[in-house]
Amino acid sequence: MEHPLITAVTHSTSEARVTLVGVPDELGAAARIFDALADVNVNVDMIVQNEPSSGGGRAEISFTVPREDLRASRAALEPLTGQSFLELIAHEEMGKVSIVGAGMRSHPGVAAKVFNVLAQEQVNIEMISTSPIKISCVIDRERVPRAVQALHSAFELSGPGTLGEEEPFKARQAL
Repeated sequence: MEHPLITAVTHSTSEARVTLVGVPDELGAAARIFDALADVNVNVDMIVQNEPSSGGGRAEISFTVPREDLRASRAALEPLTGQSFLELIAHEEMGKVSIVGAGMRSHPGVAAKVFNVLAQEQVNIEMISTSPIKISCVIDRERVPRAVQALHSAFELSGPGTLGEEEPFKARQAL
C-alpha cells in the first residue's frame, strides 16, 4: 500500500461560489449551463452536483469561478433561468484551501484529519472536492489564513511565515 506523502497546503482568496437551485434531472441540463459559461470565457474550478432526492427530480449544482468573473457568469446564466435552473445564488467572498500529496486515496483518515482540523478552527466547509492527490475545501474568504496555518501545522509542513495568493507550503512529510 502506498504511503501518503502530504507535500503542500495551497490556498486562494479570490473565489466566488455559484449555486443553481432547481436544475432538472434531464439530459443536457449541465451541458447548457457550462456551455453558457464557456461562451463568455469563464473558467469553472470546482463543481459539485447532488442527486435529486425529491419527487420533482430537481438538483442543485454549485461551482466556483474567479471572483472577477462572477458578473459575467450571472449575465451568461440569466437567460437560462426557468429552463435549466430555477434560482441562482452567488457568494462572492469565498476562498479555497487544499492539501496536496500522494497516496491519499489508499490511506484512510487523511480527509477526516483535514475536516477535523478545520472544525477545530471553527471553519465551515462549503464545498469539498477530492482527487487521488488533493483534497480541496471551499470556505469563507476571511477564514483562509487561519485554515492554511492550521493545516500546515497539522501536517507538519514547513514554509514561509506569510501566505501569498496561490502559494503552496512545500515540505515532505509522511503521515
